[in-house]
Amino acid sequence: MPPTLEALAARLQALEDREAIRELIASYGPLADTGAADALSQLWTEDGRYAVGGMTEAKGRAAIAALIDGAVHRGLMADGCAHALGPVTIDLDGDTATARGYSVVFRADSTGGWTAHRVSANRWHLARTPEGWRVTARENALLDGAEAARALLAAA
Repeated sequence: MPPTLEALAARLQALEDREAIRELIASYGPLADTGAADALSQLWTEDGRYAVGGMTEAKGRAAIAALIDGAVHRGLMADGCAHALGPVTIDLDGDTATARGYSVVFRADSTGGWTAHRVSANRWHLARTPEGWRVTARENALLDGAEAARALLAAA
């Protein structure tokens, strides 16, 4: 029996949701690497949270933008950096979703090459908003052998 129109519509919606979430997460790196703090902060909901394991936690768009505008990140940009994220696995649940995956921050080194500066596990919590999918919380933890990173990557 062929799928119903409703079943096809649900499958299409899930594909569109996953693609929008992947696009949102993929846009983080270029925004971070160009110092586009305000645009990057718009990836989050107004009260969104970003917990950078071992470093800091920011709550709200203004605080998230301040991370990108801050001295630590500006120094990283001045040295040369690239934020690479994904691929991610996505669990959809209606108007909310969870994505899990990796991020690597590469830093230019004195030899003209690149060094993996920070390698982390990430868990993204997302919500569908009138503006599209937005991050409600992002947590990351260094992949340094500690349980925190494994917990972020584990299926819910």
